[in-house]
Amino acid sequence: MKCIINGKLILPDRVLEGKAIVFDRKIEAIVDPSELGRFGELETIDAQGRYVSPGLVDVHIHGCGGDDTSDNKPGAIQRMSQMITQFGVTSWLPTSMTLPRKHIAKTFEMVREAKKASEEDPEAWGGAQVLGVNMEGPYINAENKGAHVAEYIQAPDVEFTKQYADVIKLVTIAAEVPGGMEFIERISKETDIVCSLGHTKADYDTAMECFSKGCHHVTHLFNAQTGLHHRNPGVVGAALTSPQVYTEMICDTFHIHPGVFQLVADCKKDKLVLITDCMRAGGLPDGDYELGGQKVHVEGIHCLLDSGTIAGSVLRLYKGVQNILKYTDWTLPRAVAAASLSPAKAINVGDRKGSLEVGKDADMLLVSDDFEIINTWVGGNLVYGN
Repeated sequence: MKCIINGKLILPDRVLEGKAIVFDRKIEAIVDPSELGRFGELETIDAQGRYVSPGLVDVHIHGCGGDDTSDNKPGAIQRMSQMITQFGVTSWLPTSMTLPRKHIAKTFEMVREAKKASEEDPEAWGGAQVLGVNMEGPYINAENKGAHVAEYIQAPDVEFTKQYADVIKLVTIAAEVPGGMEFIERISKETDIVCSLGHTKADYDTAMECFSKGCHHVTHLFNAQTGLHHRNPGVVGAALTSPQVYTEMICDTFHIHPGVFQLVADCKKDKLVLITDCMRAGGLPDGDYELGGQKVHVEGIHCLLDSGTIAGSVLRLYKGVQNILKYTDWTLPRAVAAASLSPAKAINVGDRKGSLEVGKDADMLLVSDDFEIINTWVGGNLVYGN
């Protein structure tokens, strides 16, 4: 077993000092340093007064480092899993795009294999744990398709989706399309898959109805959905005023103006979920890349199709935490929880992920005072840093 001493532990509601954290694959104890002797011989890591954070959970990320979940290339998911550990991510949902049915099925099969490999031998995997897949499309509205390809959009299909209920954790659905509301009701009752309202033209009343039928998640708030207007509150208004609904936000200061961050934080509280929606250009230089079969031009934080449509991001999740700290009055524990415990709870893995608690997986970060990543542990194994 190992232990971290002299660290400031970031808990969901406070920073805890003067304690040591003992871990193997799971967190075994949080104790006074004077009690460490009872655990026998321990490998000791000295945090030197820096913060120890729970690992971050990214539930919406397509790719990075030149790879994409929908490429269906051997080794791609493992390579991405390894790369995102330097961004503070210790578990994630590889996210698919709107593509032909056979292609999507192949993606799900590859994610299923990657999920099993990352769970069975974390040390050999060497990267963030794969929790399942985020199925973004093809059950969306063509009028709000964003960077998805219209010709591959399909009607909601309960039976196809249920075939992959063991691997799909999250599915985006436009509630207003034919069969959308029935899909939400059945998937919510018959599986553990979480339905997420997104890429939608739903109005406020339709959004509220779908929330009542079991949809408790909203895909990248403000983007590819009906906005907030004082006479037509739209999906955004419904999401902000529904306390049971987890709400994703891409805090890169491009998808959403930072002046809105405080409003969303105040409304959503512990239901705010920071995501990246990162594409294959993440971690790479500016240039032309591809997403879902379309060319994307990347310059700085701007990722655009030739039409000018925003196409994913190159955000690193720890930067999202930094931006919340910069543009809101939230404390460090609250900002970190929005990228760790809240997303874990949103996809029903909060019993084992997302916070520094005894019995949970030893997914942890050593970070600087300004939340730069120094070390990353997944399942107790050091996967990034020295």
